[in-house]
Amino acid sequence: MLLRRPRRVFVLGGARSGKSSYAEQLLTGERTVDYVACGARPDDDDPEWADRVALHRERRPASWRTVETLDLPDVLDRSGPPVLVDCLTTWLAGTMDECGVWAETPGADGRLAAAVDGLVTAWSGTRRRVVAVSNEVGSGIVPATPSGRRFRDELGVLNTRVAAHSQRVWLVTAGLPQRLR
Repeated sequence: MLLRRPRRVFVLGGARSGKSSYAEQLLTGERTVDYVACGARPDDDDPEWADRVALHRERRPASWRTVETLDLPDVLDRSGPPVLVDCLTTWLAGTMDECGVWAETPGADGRLAAAVDGLVTAWSGTRRRVVAVSNEVGSGIVPATPSGRRFRDELGVLNTRVAAHSQRVWLVTAGLPQRLR
């Protein structure tokens, strides 16, 4: 099936691979885009993170609206302009924290599973054009900590599920996009 303009596009890549820039390029023809930032808000305690966020903001057209939220199902369920989600990696980290996974709160695993299910359902059913970015992990060093291994595994499962419901999937390595689907 040939799709001229796929509705759900997933862009994967390693850290600093160019995945976010490529995802932005996919929407350059759009006057208005809801740019969903899932990471922590920058503050004075982490100047390196603030620099990263500033770099992303400087690249975007002024007409693109920034939406800072972890409630991706709500964004995807609403009507509106195209959406760029940057990124599912930070969404998962924040969601694991909100669900109490890191604190080993009773019921945390169930809350996390429900949140991931909700995101995948919203992704697969959205009527909006959406491009989502995520880190491809697990191809290198095994994390030294149980929490690092848990995060890597959860992100791998999330990426697999989102890719399964995507019409296009790209892998960006060293700034070079390669179409997987």
